[in-house]
Amino acid sequence: MNRFLAATELVAAFFLLAIALLTAGNVLLRDLFAIQIPDWFDGARMLQGIALFWGVALTTYYGSHICVDLLWEHLGARGRRVIDLLATAIVLAFLAPMAWMIWIKVGSTGTQGTMDLRLPLVWFYGVAAVGAVVAAVLALVRLVYLATGRDERLIPNLVDGQDAPNEPRANV
Repeated sequence: MNRFLAATELVAAFFLLAIALLTAGNVLLRDLFAIQIPDWFDGARMLQGIALFWGVALTTYYGSHICVDLLWEHLGARGRRVIDLLATAIVLAFLAPMAWMIWIKVGSTGTQGTMDLRLPLVWFYGVAAVGAVVAAVLALVRLVYLATGRDERLIPNLVDGQDAPNEPRANV
């Protein structure tokens, strides 16, 4: 599982880096040479969509969405577990059909392409759709871990190898 999570993090980070390089490169070329990268805007939008879906997969697994813990903080361990289970089930209930519908969109894209270079959109949509499926799968894994009491697997390791504080958060 750690390798799968590391690969997911790598994919999300790669596409964020690609967005930054594409945008910075275009600004540099535009300011210095008065030219711009063809389709840079469409490319940046597509890359951002891909990074978003792969990032959602990670935040779903770790339960690190932006949280409002008004109720969760005041409950005991059992109440927190119930909220975590319910919240994760709701997230899964939305992510699974969303992943399915994104694949429907991929299938209906046909020969659509970007404006300047006519790059096929189906490839961008396909990579984003895989990220959406990974998000749904990781939501299911999180739900199973929470239901079976294996919460410790949901805590990310820090860079220096030490574990994060042992208190998973609700993802509502």
